[in-house]
Amino acid sequence: MNLTTLIKQYFPLSGNDVTIDVFDEKNIYDVYQRVVGVLTQYLEIETTVLQGVSYCFYEMLDNVLIHSGKEMGTVITHYDAVGHVLSFLVADDGQGVLASLLENEEYKGLSESEALKLCIKDAVTDGKGMGFGLYSTSLLARDAGLKFEVRSGQHTLLVQDGVDTAIETELWQGTIVYLQLRTNKEINPAEVVANRTNVVAQYNETFLNDNELEELW
Repeated sequence: MNLTTLIKQYFPLSGNDVTIDVFDEKNIYDVYQRVVGVLTQYLEIETTVLQGVSYCFYEMLDNVLIHSGKEMGTVITHYDAVGHVLSFLVADDGQGVLASLLENEEYKGLSESEALKLCIKDAVTDGKGMGFGLYSTSLLARDAGLKFEVRSGQHTLLVQDGVDTAIETELWQGTIVYLQLRTNKEINPAEVVANRTNVVAQYNETFLNDNELEELW
């Protein structure tokens, strides 16, 4: 995996000021807690965005371990405090979205571009999960996103202003999920998870200390 190329392509204005983590089943939760925990220290980031991110970011990581056929993935993170923009990229060099969905008999005959458009829909899965991770991430992108891309094989799905477009791009063996968010816009985190779980309580329990929790009451 050529990290230099990914940084140049997806983080051209970062000045290489990015955080890179490699994760597997042993350290995935540690990476998740560390990345989101650092973001909680930036008081200018809207709390509701962090609450949505706290759910979707873990799902982005977990998808690699469940669906890629590989035992590890890479995450690149950048926060632009001046521009109020948070960017995540999660990449693997696994089997890709199409091969994963074709493991489910329901999706036999799909093209690569069709698979990319389907993978962000609710309940679309290869049978190993609920098909909710990319869907919830698409909802976060709808509410606070600047860019949301899923790249796999020779295609990239671009999601912007509620429109999904699959275009041909240079081959990437595996999957890249790229998400760029506004951090100064208040959102409803319950809508990000379609009201299926209490994402606010989960965030509070994981990332707030005892004193902060007491202040909530």
